[in-house]
Amino acid sequence: MTEYDYLAEISTYLKQFLVEQGYSELLAQRINLGVNLLIAIIFILLLDQILRRIIISGFRRFSNKTKTTFDDYLAQGNFPKYMAHIIPLIIFEQLIPIIFNDFPGWMKFCLKAVDVYLIVLVVWILRSITKSVKGYLKTKPYFKDKPLDSYSQVGIIFLWAIGGLVIFSELTDQDILQFLATLGAASAIILLMFRDTILGFVASIQVSINDMVRIGDWITLDKFGADGDVIEINLTTVKVRNFDNTITTIPTYSLISDSFRNWRGMTESGGRRIKRVLQIKASSVKFLSGEEIEDLKKIQLIAPYLDRRQKDIDRFNTERSIDKSVAVNGRNQTNLGVFRKYCDEYLEHHPAINKELLMMSRLLPPTNEGIPLEIYAFSSDKVWENYERIQADIMEHLYAALPYFRLELHEKPTSHDISRLKS
Repeated sequence: MTEYDYLAEISTYLKQFLVEQGYSELLAQRINLGVNLLIAIIFILLLDQILRRIIISGFRRFSNKTKTTFDDYLAQGNFPKYMAHIIPLIIFEQLIPIIFNDFPGWMKFCLKAVDVYLIVLVVWILRSITKSVKGYLKTKPYFKDKPLDSYSQVGIIFLWAIGGLVIFSELTDQDILQFLATLGAASAIILLMFRDTILGFVASIQVSINDMVRIGDWITLDKFGADGDVIEINLTTVKVRNFDNTITTIPTYSLISDSFRNWRGMTESGGRRIKRVLQIKASSVKFLSGEEIEDLKKIQLIAPYLDRRQKDIDRFNTERSIDKSVAVNGRNQTNLGVFRKYCDEYLEHHPAINKELLMMSRLLPPTNEGIPLEIYAFSSDKVWENYERIQADIMEHLYAALPYFRLELHEKPTSHDISRLKS
């Protein structure tokens, strides 16, 4: 006699005893079923508790001894707990034919219910592994800026889809391939239902392959009011922590359908651009006299330039017998030109400016607000706070230096200026 036959014989003792005591066959079967089911459930629950404690504690001791952190993520994802459920569930499935021997209809229902739970349990185990892989890869420098959340979500959705198909096949006794063929006819409805998910998945792949956005990138997307660092990229959304500490959620698909600015190129380059304009009052621009040039030679940064430049101009004018009784004749130095040279020298000697990148001061086309003198350079320090301090330091110095060159900034008159003129 096999163990299965032995258990089947034991399970009928109560029924036989009740029949001998005068109970009806149906009542005896139902009482026997209830008692056997109660005993089986208690046994399975106790076995599950014991195995869960053994497996979880054993897995914890094992993970503490290993150097890798992957098993730690498995423990956090309840992988040992889910694995502990498998053995009791399989044993219970083997006991169902014995317990429901006199009730074949109920036996079929219970077997299907246990099979469905087993399928769900397998999906949970695979989902736990997927999440653990995602958490582990996030600790690796190479994957730190990759949209692992998107891939993880796609994998989990795929697992649940496969699990759902298997459950449907189990409950309906229908072949999966036949069901998929039927499902193809409703593909338009399915695409409509999962449109955002599909678009997000496609966008996540394109974003990753084309290296458009990484975790930690500073991006600007005016359409959604986003201006800050990317903190999360998942299947359907991208989260941006703005510089005012608000969070903007952007549809992932928008990264490939709309235009946005990624500042990663700046952060990876050798400097951060400074591009500011001084609006010079046109009426303050003039030719420099000899006395004024001598006075400006006291400014150390441009003294060698003034001396060299003036000798070249004097030689040119002398060789061509230029009449210098009128200042406009021949070649001359202007206060704006000398100031522009001073800006170049000041940038060249500033310790916070990257000298290997483009650096210049240039005149832009004049406007009704004056003559724009643009300062163009790159700060070596790209940290926002430091960059702003460097930029402010340069512009403040140049603003203060303007009067030394007899130049003025163009300003629109205020009410105080108008009232002073009237008086």
